[in-house]
Amino acid sequence: MKAHLLLITGLLIAATAAFACGCTGTTADTPAETDTTKPELLVYCGAGMREPMEEIAATFTNRTGIPINFIFGGSNTLLTQMELTGMGDVYMPGATAYFDAAREKGLVEEEHLIVYHVPVIAVPKGNPAGITSLEDMAKPGVRVALGDTATAIGELTDKLLAKNNLLDDVNKNVVTRSGTVNELLVYISMGQADVGIIWEDLYVPEKMDLIYIPNADNLVKIVPIGVLTSSEHPTEAEQFTAFVISDEGKEIFTRHGFVTYPSDTYADVKP
Repeated sequence: MKAHLLLITGLLIAATAAFACGCTGTTADTPAETDTTKPELLVYCGAGMREPMEEIAATFTNRTGIPINFIFGGSNTLLTQMELTGMGDVYMPGATAYFDAAREKGLVEEEHLIVYHVPVIAVPKGNPAGITSLEDMAKPGVRVALGDTATAIGELTDKLLAKNNLLDDVNKNVVTRSGTVNELLVYISMGQADVGIIWEDLYVPEKMDLIYIPNADNLVKIVPIGVLTSSEHPTEAEQFTAFVISDEGKEIFTRHGFVTYPSDTYADVKP
């Protein structure tokens, strides 16, 4: 009986370890069997594109057998990681300014434009603080959540508020600066802040309400993608990038709430 119990215990421990190993990676969903002769690609991707990019990667891997590993985070933080490690295959930040900085450092070359990043004002469901405009974010007592300036949304928000002569007054109301745009969603949806600025495509209608910023006051950005000069697998990296910017890839972005590039709606937006 004791030996039988020890065997069961050992099997349970092994199964638990196997389950843990299968749940901690950053690879998107892949088929049960992948071609082990195909190289794995490392993609640095802005946190705001996580959902569509994971779906795109899963489709690409199922079709080609090439696994995709992601590092998601703030665009500037990713840029620093790429520079320090000298490793990776693809870079996809939240705005072209970060790609330009990467090009100046010799980390990337060719750039492809994919979708627009449109800033919007987000408030908890029901809008308890009665926010209707950017100006309302400067009212005394309003709790404001913004992205850290190391993120594309955080840096853009500061420029957006400065453009509208509101930065100093809004900063007085800031209760948090989050490391990723996804953290902002938590603060807003949980009512831990009265208002924040997020990307339109991350809007969760069950948890929050949106206030659109007039185009004349807004700063819309374009999301780029490109192969890193450090890539040891440039052919496969180009293959993945080509799939991301294809009609099929853009259709996935559209289903996740993005407006694809180019668009007449934002014809005046320049890279």
